[in-house]
Amino acid sequence: MTKPGANGLTYAQAGVDIDAGNAMVDAIKPLVRSTRRPGADAEIGGFGGLFDLKAAGFSDPILVAANDGVGTKVKIAIESGRHSTIGIDLVAMCVNDLVVQGAEPLLFLDYYATGKLDPKAGVEIVRGIAEGCRQAGCALIGGETAEMPGMYAGSDYDLAGFAVGAAERGTLLPRADVVAGDVVLGLPSSGVHSNGYSLVRRIVALSGLGWEAPAPFAPEQTLAEALLEPTRIYVKSLLQALKAAPGIKALAHITGGGFPDNIPRVLPDDLGVAIDLPAIAVPPVFGWLAKVGGVAEREMLRTFNCGIGMIVVAEAAQADAVMAALAEAGEKPVRLGEVTARGADEAVTYRGKLAL
Repeated sequence: MTKPGANGLTYAQAGVDIDAGNAMVDAIKPLVRSTRRPGADAEIGGFGGLFDLKAAGFSDPILVAANDGVGTKVKIAIESGRHSTIGIDLVAMCVNDLVVQGAEPLLFLDYYATGKLDPKAGVEIVRGIAEGCRQAGCALIGGETAEMPGMYAGSDYDLAGFAVGAAERGTLLPRADVVAGDVVLGLPSSGVHSNGYSLVRRIVALSGLGWEAPAPFAPEQTLAEALLEPTRIYVKSLLQALKAAPGIKALAHITGGGFPDNIPRVLPDDLGVAIDLPAIAVPPVFGWLAKVGGVAEREMLRTFNCGIGMIVVAEAAQADAVMAALAEAGEKPVRLGEVTARGADEAVTYRGKLAL
């Protein structure tokens, strides 16, 4: 029997390469520095990241925190070898959840776990995270890379993100004065965003198409490129509109669960919404998914955003001003319906059909 330690095993022989991890940290430092903002110097290498709320301009802040992942969308990135945008998705899923509460995202941390560290892929992932942070105006102040052979197969990986924001006391959303008759607006999505990808991948398998095949709904792109279109980050446009338009009462990020699960989260228990489905300009990807997968309209609405990534609830008398403020901020708002008294069955009701 071999005595413990007699074979002289090293951590690297067990599958963990500390030197590769250190080299990746050095490679991403310039990317991290690019996310500097007031309150954070965006340097990494210490045991924790720091943020100065006073330097960021807050006087009486409430902190708001959110964490999320990208789900099985990462499988498409892994299988296609395209890692440059998945980090944007990671940031988007967290910071969009902060801004709907009226909070400005301030700092972000990531967790990247893999079976075998590929420094090149790792740098591309962090490049996307840094880009997402710049789009959201928050600082990437730290993170963790974990190499775990035996937990993940080969170069498979998963991502988690953690964001903290702040709002001045008394400005948090949703407001308590949402009432029947308030107007429901929608902001367009960039595509599937980061939800429903277990169903997406199942439909792709049914189609028989490879990731490098032209996307049937976007022939100028490969299927992988089209399905990896990153989640829109609504932070800067919404923060600008919130300052310009006091008529915004509530915001809802349309993620897993679609309209029926996400919109009621920002409404009083006795209220619902009526949505005009024909008002939605449905991106072609959703028509393709519905057709190839035979997915019913109600299932589409509960699984995907179907073209609307963010909901804005506005005071009826201020709806035009809110739409103008959103347009000035670079958005293309769509009037979708109104807040209603909640019925006995469903909080979200629909008029007409989706243009799938």
